[in-house]
Amino acid sequence: MKLEHVKIAILGLGYVGLPLAVEFGKHYPSLGFDINTNRISELNKGEDHTLEVSSEELKQADKLSYSHNLDDLRPANVYIVTVPTPIDEHRQPDLTPLIKASETLGKVIKAGDVVIYESTVYPGATEEDCIPVIERVSGLKYNVDFFAGYSPERINPGDKEHRVTTIKKVTSGSTPDIAEFVDKLYGSIITAGTYKASSIRVAEAAKVIENTQRDLNIALINELAVIFNKLGIDTEEVLLAAGTKWNFLPFRPGLVGGHCIGVDPYYLTHKAQAVGYHPEVILAGRRINDSMGRYVVSELVKAMVKRRIHVSGARVLLMGLTFKENCPDIRNTKVVDILGELKEYGVAADVFDPWVNIAEAQHEYGITPICKPVEGNYDAVILAVGHNEFKAMGAIGIRKLCRPDSVIYDLKYILDKNLVDIRF
Repeated sequence: MKLEHVKIAILGLGYVGLPLAVEFGKHYPSLGFDINTNRISELNKGEDHTLEVSSEELKQADKLSYSHNLDDLRPANVYIVTVPTPIDEHRQPDLTPLIKASETLGKVIKAGDVVIYESTVYPGATEEDCIPVIERVSGLKYNVDFFAGYSPERINPGDKEHRVTTIKKVTSGSTPDIAEFVDKLYGSIITAGTYKASSIRVAEAAKVIENTQRDLNIALINELAVIFNKLGIDTEEVLLAAGTKWNFLPFRPGLVGGHCIGVDPYYLTHKAQAVGYHPEVILAGRRINDSMGRYVVSELVKAMVKRRIHVSGARVLLMGLTFKENCPDIRNTKVVDILGELKEYGVAADVFDPWVNIAEAQHEYGITPICKPVEGNYDAVILAVGHNEFKAMGAIGIRKLCRPDSVIYDLKYILDKNLVDIRF
């Protein structure tokens, strides 16, 4: 297939799919498809509630349209799948969105078409789990009637510097010719360039270890923070000192949530266990990072007891709900772990986050964030997310929210260590 004949459809218009659709929509006839009718309506109005794409950028994609109607997918000849790949309550991969997207493709795909998956999966998922669904529904044969590629997403929500076009893109295809086509297709919009992997499985594995590596590095720093706390040493001071060496990696302790780092390792460990290997280091890192909410609350409670603050019935303000700073994304946020632990102690907790859509927080977690904290109302404040708005408040502004002898716990090093009571 020649690039001048390409007609693209992107399935899934979230944090990954929309920015990609916009870039392709500047160059090729493109359709953004999503089963969420409200999302389609919003985009047709030129708005994006995720704040990943501005109204001006949406206008620039003059070859892009949006739809939730299946028939509108049929004219495309290149389909790109960017649906979520979450984990279930047992921390096992949940391929439901991916399988449903593949079933949808099976209803519209034609001979000669190419399907490219971007969703994070374990090695083998594209060809072992997704492609058979397309074959079953369509009646077409893989690598004879239709072809596939895999090009893992590298979107960083809220990051205005590292965008789709400025992040090097890994590509792959089900045959040498298709691999070359997929690489050229992405290379036509990615200014940072592409890297053509030798196979789909290699590209899948490369993606899943990117975030597994980050997860393990953060787990190490989290464990060091616990140790240094017991030794009475400030973790940030240690990391700054160690960071003077050229090859020391600048990781910081924290809550590990979001749609990638806290999820992707479970895809890799699932596949490892399926082939008879029980991962130890990866799962140990996951246990450490998943325990940080409990650790934060235990340290807060100790500090409150030392101040003779009655814990049960105390009022605590959680500043931040999103999984990272300056971003409205609340997927898999570990701030909810802190809320759950506080509830166990009988603490009355308020959540304040100017970035969060209240209706979304209610729907996803049953949490109703407050619009504005009341001054002098809290026995403790936890700075859980480093939003610019919180930094702008400074120590004086945050202290105004507190009662006398209250505790401020800074998880994100927002304030100077001499102006808070506990730091991560």
